[in-house]
Amino acid sequence: MELPKRVQLKEVGPRDGLQNEKGFIPTEEKIKLIDRLSETGLDYIEVTSFVHPKWIPQLADAVKVLKSIKRNPNVTYAALVPNMKGLERALECNVDEVSIFMSASEGHNQANINKSINETFPILKEVVEGALAAGKNVRGYVSTVITCPYDGYTEPTQVVRIAEKLFEMGVTEISLGDTIGVGVPTQVDTLLIEMLRHFKSEQLAMHFHDTRGTALANVMTSLMHGITKFDSSIGGLGGCPYAKGASGNVATEDLLYMLQEMGIETGVQLERVTEVALSMENVLGKKLSSKQVMIARGEE
Repeated sequence: MELPKRVQLKEVGPRDGLQNEKGFIPTEEKIKLIDRLSETGLDYIEVTSFVHPKWIPQLADAVKVLKSIKRNPNVTYAALVPNMKGLERALECNVDEVSIFMSASEGHNQANINKSINETFPILKEVVEGALAAGKNVRGYVSTVITCPYDGYTEPTQVVRIAEKLFEMGVTEISLGDTIGVGVPTQVDTLLIEMLRHFKSEQLAMHFHDTRGTALANVMTSLMHGITKFDSSIGGLGGCPYAKGASGNVATEDLLYMLQEMGIETGVQLERVTEVALSMENVLGKKLSSKQVMIARGEE
């Protein structure tokens, strides 16, 4: 079995991991979390979102968070940006990379963005052009690439159509999201066979949620297709406010353990990431679901 020798983990815990938490997490704790993650060997952290606070109240402190973190020069600090107003705020905070987002399915796009897919493209094009003009790279998230909570199964050809449009705008990388975490390896295989007919593996990242416990199996399938970039969240935190039943992302420390034991390099320190995840239990007032955190608690 031929697998990549090195993989990049893109930590999305501070944004995707925290956005679904009901109780507001103090800004100082978010800053502390990002600063600690910056010292684990991670070289990419998505820190917050500039979506209107009415929609994602947990991340209403985006400006303060991004302005207050201690920046490690070896880390790219990214933020989610929905429109030009959000882009202006992100650029004011000197974000390193801009992330835009949309869905591959009409139902989820309407629920998440309140627009059809075709209505979303011009808005994103404006954001991409503005970010590129400011010298920033742009990453695109495409949600519900396998199944949509409203529309059911998503055809891979539809994901290709969305990706083509985003790459034409100037996006440098697309993260393919199994938003409700019900995908299985055979579906990931089918999707990637189609995607890799049109795009290079280095243009793609995978974003798996672990609702049905299949995230690591789906990562394995992706590795076999030569994918080398994966989104993950410490402690398995996460969920989508507009996708009922979506649980957390694949846990960074569980993914790290698997890659480490397979001899795949990441440059990230498993013990330090696990310590950061464990510390978040006190902040959130609940136990986290990752296996490595359970072991650190002595519950293996």
